[in-house]
Amino acid sequence: MSGVSLLARGQPDEASTPAAKPMEKPVNKQLPQQSMVGGIMGSLRVIELQLVAFIMVFSASGLVPLFDLVFPVFASAYILALSRFVFPSNGTADSCDTFQGGKFFRFYVFLGTTVGLFLPLAYVLGGFARGDDHAVRSATPHLFLLSFQILTENIISGLSLFSPPVRTLVPMLYTVRRIFVVIDWMSDVWLMKTLPGNAPIKDIAWYWFGRILSVTNLMYFSINLFGFLIPKFLPRSFERYFKEGAEVHSKMDEDKRSAAANKSQSQPTDKKDD
Repeated sequence: MSGVSLLARGQPDEASTPAAKPMEKPVNKQLPQQSMVGGIMGSLRVIELQLVAFIMVFSASGLVPLFDLVFPVFASAYILALSRFVFPSNGTADSCDTFQGGKFFRFYVFLGTTVGLFLPLAYVLGGFARGDDHAVRSATPHLFLLSFQILTENIISGLSLFSPPVRTLVPMLYTVRRIFVVIDWMSDVWLMKTLPGNAPIKDIAWYWFGRILSVTNLMYFSINLFGFLIPKFLPRSFERYFKEGAEVHSKMDEDKRSAAANKSQSQPTDKKDD
């Protein structure tokens, strides 16, 4: 998972939405509340429940270092502080759709999901089955942080409380930390683990699978951070945020001018009536 999977969701096509009939107007008054509840409940899908289960298992297993256990708490508090004091939301409904890509981007996201989530999960489960505690301990911190990242991204995607810059910082914060965790993973499987000279073929294949997987994760998420999140996604999120802010202020100024003009037009009429 590259941390940007929720950004691949396309915006709803307004042109394809049928116009509401006059008799449907009373029902539309309840739509904002229903959409908010639906957004919150929609985030708790099966994948999110599975991620919560992974997080609980990883936390209780004792395989995740204390710093990595505390990091999601710090990241969540920092994200909430930014959304409250630095980058408050403009209240726009489509602020989460900052980046949209084509087939190549979707393949890029799918590749990140496979490399970052599915294969490391298979590596950890295979380590449990083989009794390879070294493999399990090496890859578990990465899976723990990635599970928390995906869960956080999917939850905030259903809330208008978070502005585009804040949404961008979620994958950035977790990706930076996970790069250091993957470096530790590489150190464990490349420097701290050796095979006997007469090891069977399946043990050699398993040994190199862990090595190649750790290197692949470091390469992918380094490219994701320095080639996509920082140079492309971060500038677009700020551009979107400030553009929405300018539109909101412009609309407020226009409303004030309209109210002042209506007030000035009503004053001569009142005096004439007197």
